[in-house]
Amino acid sequence: MKRTTLSLAAGAVALAALTGFASLTAPAGSADTGAKAAARLPVERSSLLCPAPSNSDLAQTTYTAITPKGAAQGGAQGKPGTAVLTPAVPAPADGGDTSSPDPGKDGKGKKTSGKPASDKPVLTLKEPGKPVAATASGADAPALTGSADGLLAPGWAAQQTTQITGGVGRALLGTNCTAPDADFWFPGASTAKDRQDYVHLTNPDDTAAVADIDLFGKDGPVKADIGEGITIPARSSVPVLLSTLTGTVADDLTVHVTTRAGRVGAVVQATDAKAGADWLPASADPAVSQVFPGIPGDATDVRLIVHAKGADDADLKVKLASKGGSFAPAELDTVHVKSGMTASFDLKNVTRGEAGSLVLTPDADGGTPVVAALRVVRGTGDKQEIAFIPAAGPVGTRATVTDNRDKASTLALTAPGTKDATVKVTSSAGTEGGEPQTKTYTVKAGTTLAVDPPVPAGLKGSYALTVEPDPNGGPVYASRTLAVTQDGVPMFTVQTLTDDKGTVAVPAASQDLTVLGK
Repeated sequence: MKRTTLSLAAGAVALAALTGFASLTAPAGSADTGAKAAARLPVERSSLLCPAPSNSDLAQTTYTAITPKGAAQGGAQGKPGTAVLTPAVPAPADGGDTSSPDPGKDGKGKKTSGKPASDKPVLTLKEPGKPVAATASGADAPALTGSADGLLAPGWAAQQTTQITGGVGRALLGTNCTAPDADFWFPGASTAKDRQDYVHLTNPDDTAAVADIDLFGKDGPVKADIGEGITIPARSSVPVLLSTLTGTVADDLTVHVTTRAGRVGAVVQATDAKAGADWLPASADPAVSQVFPGIPGDATDVRLIVHAKGADDADLKVKLASKGGSFAPAELDTVHVKSGMTASFDLKNVTRGEAGSLVLTPDADGGTPVVAALRVVRGTGDKQEIAFIPAAGPVGTRATVTDNRDKASTLALTAPGTKDATVKVTSSAGTEGGEPQTKTYTVKAGTTLAVDPPVPAGLKGSYALTVEPDPNGGPVYASRTLAVTQDGVPMFTVQTLTDDKGTVAVPAASQDLTVLGK
């Protein structure tokens, strides 16, 4: 069982203790021992982690956060709540027992300060429905750890967006701040000579975490000189340069991060000497089918990277869900991936001017679980920029993405099943002013709908988008593309939207005095 499952179970028990006291105290009379369905109640605490943005002195980073309005309706027992993101402590400069390939350095030879970061919050959310933003400049912006409780916990979302205006890593990089976990898969990483990829590990807790990093290439597991028993000190973040873990040079790798103690936030920062940089988030959990929502219509090159986790080889059908329907890309209607290995496939300019989503399904009954991601390129020559779209889970009940900007954001909605979907999209107020707007979209089965999302009336600053599918429709997958052009370079970053887990199932409980006589 994954440690996240255990954590959710423990959270349900704790929440039941907090919210279900009345049901545990029966009124006079006989107890009702009939089975009752579990109620879904808003969570009362959420955690988010953001990696250190960049080592570039030219980096300009924006942090944004929001809790959707009404997300805690009926729960949290009316507690106002708090939501803050504060700096993580850098890894010790004296070496200690840190996880860096070279203790006291960030993997590039640059020494870390070893001094505690300020505990002053970088971002503080005060009420649901109103996003907040903060900025940081240069290479010293730290990783952030944060928590929200009360009315601000359900659906709390945050993102960091960094624009680097020059140098090898010139790019627009964006990543959702994510919850800590114990198991992450990153297909699409690389140790190629023109790539410099870091795994950022952030520990939110008051005790040290211990992590292992395993690599898988086209021939299976990659021999690594180090990578086991990596210590991440309490409330700190450590970047690990992949090329320091192994002497193997590989264009496409799958990175597997697990923890033997504690929990971490993990994300890969990939820098390409020719095509900019971006964050590679974790793939959705291993599954026999995977969906990659929102490939930009003007993508000039798309590469699919797949790792077969199961004991058997994986044979997968490939389909592109576009505006008009689903079809198999030319010369790539199926792919074969050997067990325990990572394979890559060049889809070239598969979207051909029309935004689409890639869908992988098993070629036969059963199927082998896979993890996967897309590497997407826009532009050509020295005007290229990369981004990654990992396999994503469905939106579920509700999902939110922050840092949307007027005339720079595109929302992609995909209904890969056999049933149409209806989706309500709400734009929040702006970080500096504006009124929320709501619009409803219908997504035909087997298609992708790319839209300019509703912009808040009188917008000032940036805003958040909350997506809520109609539960009577088919499953919906979604992503947001943020795009800006600088000096002719089509910079962009893509964030997938998955269920925010703002509610948790709490089993119904009642008093049963008969157990006292057993």
